[in-house]
Amino acid sequence: MTPDELGDAWDGARLHLPLWSTLNGDLFGKPEAGQDMTFGFPQLVAHAARTRKLSAGSIVGSGTVSNLDPDGGPGRPVSQGGLGYSCIAEIRMIETIRDGKPATSFMRFGDRIRIEMNDPDGQSIFGTIDQKVVSA
Repeated sequence: MTPDELGDAWDGARLHLPLWSTLNGDLFGKPEAGQDMTFGFPQLVAHAARTRKLSAGSIVGSGTVSNLDPDGGPGRPVSQGGLGYSCIAEIRMIETIRDGKPATSFMRFGDRIRIEMNDPDGQSIFGTIDQKVVSA
């Protein structure tokens, strides 16, 4: 998709749509991608271009997608009424700070992650990432 096809979801720097992550069939996160994004894509691309050659087709990611809780604290899991996460390492860090140790395990062989983002009409923006962890 091109930015103009995203309509109001693209503000020129950030994409304001939820990123859906499903882990083993359970909703792991649905954070809104642009809401708490520190740096917009123009800043990220400019920084990347200062330190390496970029060419057509280069992919520039923004890092972990997550949202603060309405009280300003770290987000909460979907099971606790929050928007969840898009990164297991992030929830483990929050659990460690909050509880002294992580409760969420990293992915194991056999686990499946599905990540997708749809436009306001329900059309996939970048296709669905659907991967299963297998032994090499």
